[in-house]
Amino acid sequence: MTLEVLSTGVAGNYNGALQVMSAEFQVPSPLVPTRENYRSVHNLYKPLVNSGLAFGAKRWVATLDRQCERLASSMASNIPAGDLYVITSPEGRKSMLKLAERVVTSFCTGVGASSAHAWTTLSATGSDDVRVMTRKSMDDPGRPPGIVLSAATSFWIPVPPNRVFDFLRDENSRNEWDILSNGGLVQEMAHIANGRDPGNCVSLLCVNIANSNQSNMLVLQESCTDSTGSYVIYAPVDIVAMNMVLSGGDPDNVALLPSGFAILSDGPGLSSGGILEVGSGGSLLTLAFPTAKLSLGSVATVNSLIKCTVERIKSAVMCENA
Repeated sequence: MTLEVLSTGVAGNYNGALQVMSAEFQVPSPLVPTRENYRSVHNLYKPLVNSGLAFGAKRWVATLDRQCERLASSMASNIPAGDLYVITSPEGRKSMLKLAERVVTSFCTGVGASSAHAWTTLSATGSDDVRVMTRKSMDDPGRPPGIVLSAATSFWIPVPPNRVFDFLRDENSRNEWDILSNGGLVQEMAHIANGRDPGNCVSLLCVNIANSNQSNMLVLQESCTDSTGSYVIYAPVDIVAMNMVLSGGDPDNVALLPSGFAILSDGPGLSSGGILEVGSGGSLLTLAFPTAKLSLGSVATVNSLIKCTVERIKSAVMCENA
């Protein structure tokens, strides 16, 4: 945010410009206040924050690098047509990447502590570990209208971040943690690679809900990783709206309520032996789920969903890591 312009510099560029600016840096967890806010940091995140990895220049550079990769992917024209599931239409790629960017942005505003995206925190959630907040959505075609309820939590798990990331982004292991897929078969229908790392990808998934009269569900998912952290963020999408996007249509009016995960290293310390404590090479995992279907039991339902998902993830990845 620009507070004051002391000198405008040379006309047409910023050479010689002098401005007083304020910046707000965030960690994707409701347990860490913004960088300009010096309230106490939760003990889980102290090693990460104290190391400089949470707000330091390494994270800024990694974020800029990832954004450059995204831009290069959206402008790519030499897409190999022989690859299965790859979207080769330039218009479809741009629209799908733009929609995925909205999914990521919406998720991040729901789990951070930004003052620019105000939420109302509910005091009685039934759990000190789960933060439940509400926000009113008005005149935003990209969100369902009315009150949106969002629940988020962060926890430590004694498994390296890359293993957690690979587990959560893999459609074949999704039914091990995703309660809403109800054990159904998950298949990738289309994808766009948007970075050097194979984990940087936008995918369109089809969930065949088992033992149900419901039609198949489409899920748009973006997974991304760099040296400072990883994300797996997804949102159910309407089939008609998704077909419009794949045809190159405007994705801005597609209503979304993203859920997902932010995965960070628990600090710079690595252990050559077993992973035993915070700071020894484990992961700090934040997950968030929203809902626009409010009722008397909404808070209890989303709280239960969060807790059950946490237990499923811990059980699955701890077994893999054993």
